[in-house]
Amino acid sequence: MNILHRIASDVHLMLRRPARMQYAALCYRVGKKAAPEILLITSRDTGRWVIPKGWPMQGKSAYEVAEREAYEEAGVKGRTQKASIGSYVYRKRMDHGVAISCKVQVHALEVEDFCKNFPEKGTRRLEWVDYREAAKRVAEPSLKELILGFGKRMSPPPEPRTANG
Repeated sequence: MNILHRIASDVHLMLRRPARMQYAALCYRVGKKAAPEILLITSRDTGRWVIPKGWPMQGKSAYEVAEREAYEEAGVKGRTQKASIGSYVYRKRMDHGVAISCKVQVHALEVEDFCKNFPEKGTRRLEWVDYREAAKRVAEPSLKELILGFGKRMSPPPEPRTANG
């Protein structure tokens, strides 16, 4: 019986589709002495906290897709890093009910401008939060780690301690 279970598991792995690719923007802003804040948005279907992301677009590079999604979903524009800062995997429930595995390549976007009107205005909540709070709110463990690592790298160094004599 154990061998049958193993064969079935192997067949399942062979037939499983690879993860679909998406591109996302980690939208952030930094104050003079403060840790970076991350812009989170709610998903339209479940209302959970996420970052702007979307499917590849013909003729656009990964960072350009991330930039476009940030505008369409959150109404922000800014400088997007061409190089990815990392990736995470999640399960996306499609319209027909099937869940697929998606790998999301993340690009940092330093927000410079907010648009009053944008395509998905009114369909999501947007909130600026400290990077540690952002990591607590998102569900995907690897996205939590990515946000924490980014926040630590972008935070100002601690003030040097002076000895008071």
